[in-house]
Amino acid sequence: MSGNKLFIDTNIALYLLSGDKTLAKLLNEKNLYLSFVTQLELLGFKRITKKEEKAIRDFINQCTVIDINNRIKEQVIQLRKDYQLKLPDCIIMASSIYLDVPIITADTDFKKVEELDLLFYQK
Repeated sequence: MSGNKLFIDTNIALYLLSGDKTLAKLLNEKNLYLSFVTQLELLGFKRITKKEEKAIRDFINQCTVIDINNRIKEQVIQLRKDYQLKLPDCIIMASSIYLDVPIITADTDFKKVEELDLLFYQK
């Protein structure tokens, strides 16, 4: 894979945090980006332990978290209209498109979106 930047979907973050060695190798020395939505999804899990929360926060601190802005909002609106996908997924996708950074995911719904520079991950 060329380039040093990757936008990661929530499922990829979860795989990494679960110890997926293949992903860890693939993403090693990459500049990682994630949406504030992923940050909220990871930290908002009801049964998270203090140890897990610390690991998640440490991971998030190694990434660049992208907040929403008007250009991302407009892209989200267009993606929702064109593909009828879940709002959180559209925000994540729109953030990747906005940054012009390839996104890595294991979510097959992302394959529908032509605008994405997509790296599909299969375990």
